[in-house]
Amino acid sequence: MNIEKELYKLSLKAFNEDEIPVACIIIKDNKIISKAYNKKNKSNSVIDHAEILAIKKAAKKLNTWNLSDCTLYCTLKPCKMCEEIIKQSYIKEVLYILENDKVINYKYISKQVYAYNREDFSKLLKDFFVNKR
Repeated sequence: MNIEKELYKLSLKAFNEDEIPVACIIIKDNKIISKAYNKKNKSNSVIDHAEILAIKKAAKKLNTWNLSDCTLYCTLKPCKMCEEIIKQSYIKEVLYILENDKVINYKYISKQVYAYNREDFSKLLKDFFVNKR
């Protein structure tokens, strides 16, 4: 299971659908139980971030909101809204690839993973915002 590769595929899908290319995967017992990417533009819902969508899918699949046996992987450090949802769902560990420059006074709940193709994730985000300007 190559989590980084899967995250990149999801991010690329978001990019191609004119969404901010951020993706999230939730793992339990070394198995992917949910995955999602941002859908804020498509749904016109400010809360449709990848992390929240993945948490909702995981909770539905496991039939519980308590995800304390799960690990969340995401392409970008979670924002404060997602951070609070992560805390409320008791996810034990959060790993991310890129820093989030938009987050101010972030309370560190996670550690960073160093992707082999970290620059690919960064380029995808930069290209998305360059195309928007």
